[in-house]
Amino acid sequence: MSFKKLSVKRDDSKKGAMQARGIPDGLDSPNQLSVINGPELDPILTDFKLQLPGNSDAEGSVNPSSNGCSRSDLSVALEDCMAALDLFLRNDFEEAQARLLSRSKDSMYHALTYATILEMKAMMTFDPQHILTAGSTMKEAQVLCQRHRRKSTFSKGFTEEELHAEVCYAECLLQRAALTFLQDENMINFIKGGIKVRNSYQTYKELHTVLKSAAYTQGDNHGHFEGGVKLGVGAFNLMISMLPTRTLKLLEFVGFSGNKEFGLQQLQEGSAESTFRSFLCNMLLLCYHTFMSFILGTGEGDVEDAEKLLKPYLEKYPKGSIFLFFAGRVEEIKGNLDAAIKLFQDCCEAQQQWKQFHHMCYWELMWCFTYKRHWKMAYFYADLLSKENTWSKATYAYMKAAYLSMLTADDCLTFGETALTLFRQVPGLKQKIAGKSLPTEKFAIRKARRYFAENPVPLPAPPLEMMYIWNGYTVIGKHKDLTEGMLKILEEAQETIESFPRTEYTIDDKCLLSLLKGLCHKHLGHQEEAEHYFTLVLCNESQIKYDHYLVPNALLEHGLLCLEQGRKDEAIKLLETAKNNYKNYSMESRTHFRIQAALHKAKGTGVNGVHVPSSP
Repeated sequence: MSFKKLSVKRDDSKKGAMQARGIPDGLDSPNQLSVINGPELDPILTDFKLQLPGNSDAEGSVNPSSNGCSRSDLSVALEDCMAALDLFLRNDFEEAQARLLSRSKDSMYHALTYATILEMKAMMTFDPQHILTAGSTMKEAQVLCQRHRRKSTFSKGFTEEELHAEVCYAECLLQRAALTFLQDENMINFIKGGIKVRNSYQTYKELHTVLKSAAYTQGDNHGHFEGGVKLGVGAFNLMISMLPTRTLKLLEFVGFSGNKEFGLQQLQEGSAESTFRSFLCNMLLLCYHTFMSFILGTGEGDVEDAEKLLKPYLEKYPKGSIFLFFAGRVEEIKGNLDAAIKLFQDCCEAQQQWKQFHHMCYWELMWCFTYKRHWKMAYFYADLLSKENTWSKATYAYMKAAYLSMLTADDCLTFGETALTLFRQVPGLKQKIAGKSLPTEKFAIRKARRYFAENPVPLPAPPLEMMYIWNGYTVIGKHKDLTEGMLKILEEAQETIESFPRTEYTIDDKCLLSLLKGLCHKHLGHQEEAEHYFTLVLCNESQIKYDHYLVPNALLEHGLLCLEQGRKDEAIKLLETAKNNYKNYSMESRTHFRIQAALHKAKGTGVNGVHVPSSP
């Protein structure tokens, strides 16, 4: 569904100020909105107008008042925030923040944008103080938005400023909820975060209804308002549609629903216009195509769409860290590792103000060198992360140990650390987010436990196992030489296991190697061999002692293989078995996300396995 452009209705008898009629009685929510423009204010002159890439006539579409009338405070505030956004995209982060901070106490858009930047920093660093600062700043922004919301619930109409306050308020709620989930460890605050999400969701739904109403009249800043609604409605639909069925059923019980195609459409429409939120719509789409569809899906993100989204921004901001990072990610998932490495390194060199962007690049560089089997370089970036970033010290230590385990004892001497000492450090580095340990940390701790024995049995090729957890085989699968190189390492690991006496870990380790070898054979086009190895895991299910996650993942990969071969019914049966018959295993949520994506693909549906009409 796409929005129809509504004509602008003006009342010339009142100096061009626009009035709106009330929303029809059929809209039964007490919060349903209608719009009127506020009284015109004295002009405030600024010397900047930002035109985001991809829309040459955007200025007219965003601010159609070209009749010489003075512009409102709202128009000027939006223009100034877009100027700050321009500075941010040019890596001038401190100047952007200073510009926003100067008006963050009296302008809701300045307050929201400033708080959003602080939240981005908090999300990248996971520093507790950054999280607290972002949370308090976003709360202040929400309070400011509240002051601009409609005071009376009896009046039918809203001023344009009040309508913008509603969409900004919903955005504040959503971002505060994200921070609540990130920092709070008690169930009461976790529930409070859920309430914020629901209130935000309901507000976006109601605003979307307003936009569709025949009674709605566009204001001078209609484009910015519509962009905000598209951002919220699109984000909710996309995120909810990706959730596993059992999670979605709980959400549907309290009124949530999601349609993936509709969500993508809303975000695409929002990104195509040169409005205040088009950049955020663009970023969400890029995240979906280059990360979520890989880590939480079947690894089939729309790379071509990602490249189209990036192109105009890279032309306008060739040194912009955000865009260099995503450009590197695009090349990485295409399997062009050398090009990806160059772009990530360029991203690090482009600016020094925000080290957080460097850390995101270090993580991707670590994986690029893992795919190339350059263990020393992969260790180097894991080590940088362990020293500079606080997201997951346990995961970083585990990855360092994993890379050292692939080197000879003499090679390890140059690093001053050993795999054994690092593996033993992992449990002590565990941290909690939202009252729970990170799934990746839990996985790393479980795998490292065997190293506390007096004579530990080494893990077989641990970087290759963690690579599967992050869906890295979809990357190397695009290049025969990379896949064959990984397969050779797995074969050597198999020979090592066979050469030693049987231990309590032998069956688990053999099943792990079978799963990974099956993936390599699948990407090499050896479908019979791949199916053999996936089936081998299932045949040994009763003997697996620790790594119970292997069985549902073998079913998942077997199902995807059948899907590629056109054996749809068999694929669905395998996927349903993986979804319904197993629980309480490592990385369970991530596996369920992937199963759900595979079932969507198998059933050809757009939302949680059920055909639904396009709706918010």
